[in-house]
Amino acid sequence: MVVEDGAGARIAGKPDASSFYLHKFRLYETRSKFYMIGRDKKRTLWRVLKIDRSELSELNIREDATTYSESECNELLNRIDEGNRSTGGLKFVTNCYGIVGFVKFLGPYYMLLITRRRQIGAIYGHTIYAVTKSEMIALPNSTISSNLTYSKNENRYKKLLCTVDLTKDFFFSYSYHVMRSLQKNISDSQTGQALYESMFVWNEFLTHGIRNQLKNTLWTVALVYGFFKQAKLSVSGKIFRLTLIARRSRHYAGTRYLKRGVNEKGRVANDVETEQIVFEDIHGGIPTHICSVVQNRGSIPLFWSQETSRLNLKPDIVLHRKDTDYEATRLHFENLVKRYGNPIIILNLIKSEEKKPRESILRSEFANAIEFINRDLPNENRLKFLHWDLHKHSRSKAKGVLTLLGKVATYALNLTGFFHCEVTPALGFDVALGGPVILKDHAGLWSFNFNNNVNNYINNTDVYTINRDGSQEDNMMEEGSQEDKMVRDASQEAEQGTAENKDSNCGICLTKPIKFQKGVLRTNCIDCLDRTNVAQYAYGLAALGHQLHALSLIRVPKIDLDAPLADDLMSFYETMGDILAHQYGGSAAHNKIFSERRGLWKAAVQSQEFFRTLQRYYSNAYMDAEKQAAINLFLGHFQPQQGKPAIWELDSDQHCSVGKSGHAFADEYSRSYIKRSLSDGNILCESDLPFSSRTVGQRKLSTLSGRIQQETEKNLCCSTPEISTCGSDVSYSRNTPTMSRRHLFADGEHNFVYEHGESNFLDLDWLSSSGNSCDEEIYDR
Repeated sequence: MVVEDGAGARIAGKPDASSFYLHKFRLYETRSKFYMIGRDKKRTLWRVLKIDRSELSELNIREDATTYSESECNELLNRIDEGNRSTGGLKFVTNCYGIVGFVKFLGPYYMLLITRRRQIGAIYGHTIYAVTKSEMIALPNSTISSNLTYSKNENRYKKLLCTVDLTKDFFFSYSYHVMRSLQKNISDSQTGQALYESMFVWNEFLTHGIRNQLKNTLWTVALVYGFFKQAKLSVSGKIFRLTLIARRSRHYAGTRYLKRGVNEKGRVANDVETEQIVFEDIHGGIPTHICSVVQNRGSIPLFWSQETSRLNLKPDIVLHRKDTDYEATRLHFENLVKRYGNPIIILNLIKSEEKKPRESILRSEFANAIEFINRDLPNENRLKFLHWDLHKHSRSKAKGVLTLLGKVATYALNLTGFFHCEVTPALGFDVALGGPVILKDHAGLWSFNFNNNVNNYINNTDVYTINRDGSQEDNMMEEGSQEDKMVRDASQEAEQGTAENKDSNCGICLTKPIKFQKGVLRTNCIDCLDRTNVAQYAYGLAALGHQLHALSLIRVPKIDLDAPLADDLMSFYETMGDILAHQYGGSAAHNKIFSERRGLWKAAVQSQEFFRTLQRYYSNAYMDAEKQAAINLFLGHFQPQQGKPAIWELDSDQHCSVGKSGHAFADEYSRSYIKRSLSDGNILCESDLPFSSRTVGQRKLSTLSGRIQQETEKNLCCSTPEISTCGSDVSYSRNTPTMSRRHLFADGEHNFVYEHGESNFLDLDWLSSSGNSCDEEIYDR
């Protein structure tokens, strides 16, 4: 007799499991079932999950609704063991720290588990972990496993999936939504399964089955792929924590030459969100200030490719599948606005002049696309761009390049602002949080739990402006205006709301208005690896000065390039660049500018760069096909089927189709292309699309419908599954730049916007004439 449930074992007065998270797990097995026992961090809550082992190819999971104490759980396990003595009893399998998901190839289901982890950081007291060991366990017991389980193709699929090494660059948290930015976590209380639909959760497909059956995420962990580093740094004798996070999108994900440009859904290759978080390190306490700034990198959003070549280190760049209306490019920027708001600032670092046109082909076409899209946009929502040949300027000293990039970064930061939150912790947390945006840790750590009044205040408050002298101020409105009245009323509600929070001891109290980032700087070169990483460092350095100034750690919002703190930050971005380059390109990044800044011997730098070029070439030519196949398998873009060609039998990742090869790629959940359901991963959500003022709406819908029908008939599979966008209707006010219009962007009534074809964002003559001097900065002008 198999004991199924612990009837009557519920503990009176025990907190509801939905307000907790499970922290550690133990896996047991009988002949007919797996039993997973999960407990919370304080060992006060115990739950049981049952996984059926009698079905060969069906996933059958059931959660015991009973909440147990530790002794009651042990008693239950003893009863299960006694009830299964005739078939071998209950056996311990392994300790684990969460379920990565379930996967099926040609035979049975397998369960992927995290069996070791290590702490790599903490954000506001919420621990972030990296995976250090994982295991794959077949679900059916040995008596009903078919011969197919041990077939050649089945084993090859298992080995292929395991090449996606979960111990490299995957990280997660039980209590903090690390797949989203800090600003998004605070401004949007989204929880549960919706979080797994984020574009940055790589095991969304693997957890789909268990989440659908259980309707919760209590037993699974959401894995983010990219980079995470946190360290203590000091400035002026004060200690602070710097956290750098890079989140790689699972949409259109893959390797360098097999994933280029954009797909039909507007997803681009090598799409990475970078977040820089800073807060003061308070011994034994929780910081009251925290700052965050987000930037983005991604492939040039055009249809282009480079064919892998074993004879050519630099394959030709080919523009193909010409889209005269730049519909995919438009979709990409619509998605960016959904995620970050306006303005979208584009920093394009590719070459503008070449003896043999390669990059310059894309430079010209990208400029045409931006100009075409901007024609249909109101002036305030136009894409702001700068085409700047970093390779040409890097022939001078590295300090000069970083100085110029720092000026661009300061301009961009002035337009978008950054996130800054100042709070006072409440006195206690005895009340269970109802829908916290940053969850409560069971060690008694602080959490965010804003009420609707405060959210209303956030939604109707202007972000701040960075003045020329580097100071910050809230934008003022004309007295008596409707907007002014809304802010005054909302402010009064906010004060009342924070008082209520303090009295209820269930959250934190706002002491100042939250300052939001609105808009984003999007940087790209050809691979979005080497030159892009240098530019992102320059932006991070400019932002760090303002972040530390906002935390009152420095007096002037500027960090000199020669300061020790600049070198510390450079090591962060250099490490991040190497990790992202390995993931996408197969070698560490080319860090010539960073090496020059450190004064390394020129011959040693050249030798290192040459070796990395060869390493990247070998990886692209010989390793990337298998790596791409493993990624497609892990993300569910390819699902094996009996009687169909195996994934390793397909000719190309980009050009395969069911009609041609007969394989089974995911059908994008059968969602319509016209609906353009944009992804999560947002800083903010807006209800109005930024490109709604098109003058070619009906014509493009008609053209688009025809294209969809053609693509459906061809069964193209080069794009990735779409997910629903954030449903909340939130609108944020954009700050007003304090610099002259000529220096920032051109008026739509003048021809300056496209007269030079290089920038509508800042004065290129002034930027170029600044030379290598780093004495002159934006806030000194």
